[in-house]
Amino acid sequence: MGLKCMVHKFGGASVRHAEAIRQVARIMQQAAGKEKGQVLVISAMAKTTNALEEVARRFFKGEEHQMQDIRTWHLAVVEELFAEKKREKKALLEHLNDLFVEAEWILEEEPPEDFNFLYDQLVSLGELLSTRIVAAWLQSEGLPVVWKDARDFIRTDESFREGRILWPQTTEAVRRELLPEIEKGLWPLTQGFIGSSDDNYTTTLGREGSDYTAAILGHCLDAEGVTIWKDVPGVLTADPRIFENPLRLEKLSYREAIEMTYYGAQVLHPKTIKPLQNKNIPLEVRSFLQPSQTGSLITAEAEEVYPPIISIERQQALLQISTRDFSFIAEHHISYLFDRIARQRLRVNLMQNSAISFSLCLTDVNGKTDRFIHEIKDLFNVHIQRDLELINLRHARPETKEELLKNRLVLLEQRLGNTVQMVVRKLPPVKYK
Repeated sequence: MGLKCMVHKFGGASVRHAEAIRQVARIMQQAAGKEKGQVLVISAMAKTTNALEEVARRFFKGEEHQMQDIRTWHLAVVEELFAEKKREKKALLEHLNDLFVEAEWILEEEPPEDFNFLYDQLVSLGELLSTRIVAAWLQSEGLPVVWKDARDFIRTDESFREGRILWPQTTEAVRRELLPEIEKGLWPLTQGFIGSSDDNYTTTLGREGSDYTAAILGHCLDAEGVTIWKDVPGVLTADPRIFENPLRLEKLSYREAIEMTYYGAQVLHPKTIKPLQNKNIPLEVRSFLQPSQTGSLITAEAEEVYPPIISIERQQALLQISTRDFSFIAEHHISYLFDRIARQRLRVNLMQNSAISFSLCLTDVNGKTDRFIHEIKDLFNVHIQRDLELINLRHARPETKEELLKNRLVLLEQRLGNTVQMVVRKLPPVKYK
């Protein structure tokens, strides 16, 4: 297209309070004056999505909800940011009030039959609120930001909570809505995570979907690069909330990044890499707390050697499925099961079959596992174990595996090349008399 631009994504931790939002402005001021466009993708403020999910669940069940708490903490951030900018604050509060009124209209009606539909209409409020606040602050600091509604150009099917991108429609709409702004020297600022269906219902792209939004925009705009700003110094070999002193990977290939996210690494949304790989657009993961430091660069160039990379996925269920007459698990059985898996949009993390049983390790959330069992229980016996962990170990070394399995019982293990997956149950600490 001949127009240079960069895409920046700021996660929930990057906008969690007033000082964090000021830091976003400081980072973007470094880009001012450069001869290229800037596009910003902003997540909901930290913990907002969880709070809105709880509102949606309670409303759906007919219970009392706490939307007022969400309003209160967003307005507190506005008060702190705009204490000396009365005119800007007044205009911003009008926008925020309109958003809360729309949410209240939903909460005044009877809950719809489809919880996933309700979820998307309510939980999307988090990104709409945060982007209004961040856009107003950056504008007040003299940056050429223009607020854009992602629902005008991120087009999806009606798979609520996990919207599938309609690529031709999205590409055309992104270029129509954003390129004219960039050509005028403005910086489009929009929401991650959300889009809309052909019927103009709000949809979401799955938890942590803001990374994916940034990749979609980078792909559609032929961006020079995408930077994802996190509260970690880059792509790490393990989750720093679980392991002490994980290593930062300075460079890694698209392939390695895709494998890492597929096997549970939480630093990026699993769908982020492919749109960028298709156009050879580099992705950088950097710390918004230390923006002067280099982060991790993801490109087509492969590193020859990687250290062990560990991810641990919780909320796992292990299902062992067998026929009621103890006959072999044959091809038509597996076909039937996978049809039901597809219907429920289950995330299967590991599978293994024997002569008379078929084992599945699933992410056990949103009641999907129970609905799947209900669908197949007339034809199959199902034994389920819950509250398990799935350990994914890439570039495995014996000593690393041994250390990981301390106080854990392995229920199922698979190895593919240098990747080991283990479904485990945590054991209680041994007490000696």
